[in-house]
Amino acid sequence: MAERERRATGAETSRRTREREREPGPGPEQAAGHACERLAALITHPTEGVSAVRRTEDGWRVSVDVLEVSRIPDTTSLLATYEVDLDQRGELREYRRVRRYRRGAADDC
Repeated sequence: MAERERRATGAETSRRTREREREPGPGPEQAAGHACERLAALITHPTEGVSAVRRTEDGWRVSVDVLEVSRIPDTTSLLATYEVDLDQRGELREYRRVRRYRRGAADDC
């Protein structure tokens, strides 16, 4: 009986430890929001939207589209896509501009 109680207590402790290690992090929607907020604070350009969200081993990679130069007509404005890497908790790890383009330009297919 005592042996069975020790095993149950050990299993319970192990289960609780695993649950604590698995801290609930942000989902894709929250990761996208965090990425937009953190990037806008760093580069001082307004974000236009999110074009991709992908889970990575360490957290999230979010592609954020940013208005860098506003022009008239609007189709000639310059936009950029930034990749923003967040950790499991949604904190910024790094960012980089990966593309710059005119609003009216189509992607090469």
